[in-house]
Amino acid sequence: MNNTMTKALAASPLFAGIAPDTLAVMFDCLQPKMSVHPKNSYITIEGEPFVGLGILLTGEAAVIKENVAGARVVMTILQAGDMFGEMIAFSSRNSWPASVCAQTECSVVFLPPQKITGTCAHACNGHQQMVRNMLLIVSEKALMLNRKVEYLTIKSMRAKIATYLLEQYKLMGKKTFVMSLKRNDLADFLNVSRTALSREMGRMRDEGLIDFYRSSVKIKDIEKLKKVID
Repeated sequence: MNNTMTKALAASPLFAGIAPDTLAVMFDCLQPKMSVHPKNSYITIEGEPFVGLGILLTGEAAVIKENVAGARVVMTILQAGDMFGEMIAFSSRNSWPASVCAQTECSVVFLPPQKITGTCAHACNGHQQMVRNMLLIVSEKALMLNRKVEYLTIKSMRAKIATYLLEQYKLMGKKTFVMSLKRNDLADFLNVSRTALSREMGRMRDEGLIDFYRSSVKIKDIEKLKKVID
């Protein structure tokens, strides 16, 4: 594996705390397979055979669920270094539970699950660290899915928007920030239409709660925003 791919994989949380020279040995054992996907193409498709644990090397992708009518819900947005497929990699399921769509041109590496949990031929400490990292990642993803369920239980669209914006405020530590989701993706994440989302955010701006321009948002009245979700 070339140095560029090695550096990209080293940035993944799966390999956190593992020295570069150890990584080179591990990759010989793991046998990662790389593929390139153009913008708006599917990296994985729900229901198709599971091919391995995926790590996004470059680009941006969305994990989505679609119904028979074609409506989709964005589960999460993947950035370079993020992983997908870990929730089923070690289960009895052998097909993808969700689709992954390239938002930009993406390069991806797939790792066979048995290579992760199997005995390392080199008996290296790096392999043990990788397994610990995997357990941490899976736990955090489970918490994220729980967060998604919490959003689905919020009935008011305004309360959903307010909850998301206040979470972003706490995460960024400032009242003006760029949302982590684009408007279309935010609508899918909140399970509302793009038109309805834009209309409600416009009302919230008119009422002095927020101001925004494209993906940039300014919270003008935090207390009023908090009362929306009380």
